[in-house]
Amino acid sequence: MKVIFMGTPEFSVPVLEALHAHHKVVCVYSQPPRPAGRGKKDRPSPVQARAEALGLPTRHPTSLRSPEAQAEFAALGADVAVVVAYGLILPQPILDAPADGCLNIHASLLPRWRGAAPIHRAILAGDAETGVCIMRMEAGLDTGPVLMSEATHIGPEETTADLHDRLSDMGARLILGALASLDDLAPQPQPETGVTYADKIAKTEAQIDWTQSAEQVDRRIRGLSPFPGAWTLLNGERVKLLRSRLAHGSGAPGALIDGLTFACGSGAVEITLAQREGKRPMERDEFLRGFPLAPGTLARDL
Repeated sequence: MKVIFMGTPEFSVPVLEALHAHHKVVCVYSQPPRPAGRGKKDRPSPVQARAEALGLPTRHPTSLRSPEAQAEFAALGADVAVVVAYGLILPQPILDAPADGCLNIHASLLPRWRGAAPIHRAILAGDAETGVCIMRMEAGLDTGPVLMSEATHIGPEETTADLHDRLSDMGARLILGALASLDDLAPQPQPETGVTYADKIAKTEAQIDWTQSAEQVDRRIRGLSPFPGAWTLLNGERVKLLRSRLAHGSGAPGALIDGLTFACGSGAVEITLAQREGKRPMERDEFLRGFPLAPGTLARDL
């Protein structure tokens, strides 16, 4: 099958590799290179870098709305386009160009968490499960009918990074199954009830509010790890909290009980991975050796 692949971040790379191994990828579309690193030099996206390493032709237009861009896309003569976190809206001529249309791999159980940050939002909301849907794309935001889906449990200590990797591999496996049986799959319209939207994560969401319950604080830490990273002030220094779990104990919100266990509005949270400014992430014991904290130390959000 002749496939156009459209994706940008690391999440999309395992899907590209799976398609390359089983189908003919005629072109890879990705977001344009962006300034990155200390020198702010343009850096290709993870998908573009991997496609070039595989010897695949790549394109990175800033828009697909021009007649020229749409004609170039149609001229590829693809059977299908597979889209995974591409980052550009696909106009109708692009959606209509491949013989079997455009399929999207979305990291949630639609219609829950349509939009940009479904993995983060599922953990932040305390969802017990999430999953991957293979959806036939329409002009609306993640509104198309679902061809295939698979659910998975969200572990009690799982971070966005952990879930990201599992769902990426799941999406790669599911899309191969969907393409193999595409003619036999019956598109299922999404129900009109249960729709939620996964807005982009704002950096202002990363400040820990210790007056919240331990469950809410724990979900915020795990849901925002590794980026942007939930944070608090400890002894006047901003510290990122990257892994956590629920713990026993109580006290004034933000007060250190022992080790790296902090009291919340109700309950307590133990920090198991933390990062000081300019340092690498460290597990609890290593962190405390270089940054000892006395019980009663008050973590602050401002």
